[in-house]
Amino acid sequence: MPADAIDSANELLERYAGLALAELPRDTAIFDAHTHLGNDIDGMVGDRDELLQIQRAYGIARSFVFCLDEPDRQPAFTAANDRSLAHAAAAPDELLPFVRLDLDDRPIEEATRCLDLGARGIKLHPRAQRFLPDDPRLEPVFELAAERRVPILIHGGRGLPPIADSLARLLDRHCPPALIVAHAGIVDLAAMAENFAGRAGVFFDTSVWSALDLLDLYRLVPPEQVVYASDYPYGRQPNSLLMAVRTARASGLDERELRAVFHDTAVRIADGLDPVEPTTPRGATQLSHPVTFLRINQYLTMASAMLWLRHTSDTYGVIGLALNACDERSNGHRIETDQLREVLLVTRDLWDLASRAEDETAQRRAQRGALRLVHLASVLSVTNAA
Repeated sequence: MPADAIDSANELLERYAGLALAELPRDTAIFDAHTHLGNDIDGMVGDRDELLQIQRAYGIARSFVFCLDEPDRQPAFTAANDRSLAHAAAAPDELLPFVRLDLDDRPIEEATRCLDLGARGIKLHPRAQRFLPDDPRLEPVFELAAERRVPILIHGGRGLPPIADSLARLLDRHCPPALIVAHAGIVDLAAMAENFAGRAGVFFDTSVWSALDLLDLYRLVPPEQVVYASDYPYGRQPNSLLMAVRTARASGLDERELRAVFHDTAVRIADGLDPVEPTTPRGATQLSHPVTFLRINQYLTMASAMLWLRHTSDTYGVIGLALNACDERSNGHRIETDQLREVLLVTRDLWDLASRAEDETAQRRAQRGALRLVHLASVLSVTNAA
């Protein structure tokens, strides 16, 4: 029955929520450095009530929040930025608004307007708004951030050519109190680390899809330069927290450093305090992993791509292949593979439900549920043995 698959998925997510919170240091408050509210042109929706419900359920005390790439973004993201300010005004102790800018449309005027109205930082998205860090129109934006003593958060994920070198040159000329490179800077992480590892005031947020990206981030960047982020509504709980805490622990971060990643560093950014001087990266340079989990992760990567592309059914049978890999009994990880099997069985049921859905809304709900569970299983396949 459809309700069975949905209820089973919700029960699993609730159980792993408890696990994620239990693996954090005791009584750790959380600060989410990257969330969105609004309606994106890709169909994604960030709802304020839902975000606040998530934050309160997971002990997330505050978050930086900004709009999505909204259908009414012209002119200058004005309407969307006004909504961000209104969302923050409705929950001033929990939501700290950033102004999103379009370099083609009065960026300094819009940034100044919103900062005067209470915006706490600036959000830049070079992929969505089609610019690169060597664009001369960025110079006055960074100059304004430095003058007004507000942080900048810039997209550093997929869909861009390498940007690290030009971003470093820009930062050398105009240095805001904090620059947060979103999505762990995976657009060119090695060059990002070469330019910025050890540079106080530059930070990387943890909002990525793959746990392997975070393991590499901790290998290259000191923990004092990492801040927790979910990328809501794209990133979801409990996956986001579980991935962040497990990769941090696997990389050798101690309790103090974990508290800094999940709360203290972002609080210093929000409150305009000087950054803590970076130490050294903690992560291992090599990862030893049972072949069984590598096989499972490979099939889950294939499933993720299919679900992102909105395949209504598992036409390649990749969930079945992952389940078969879970049958391996001689690798000494029976408990962990049984955990994965449980998640994958519900994933299979949800994906099957999507293939039989009679309307698009029900289909999308089942597909997104399956995607959340595929991601959870992917996190487990990397971190259970790490």
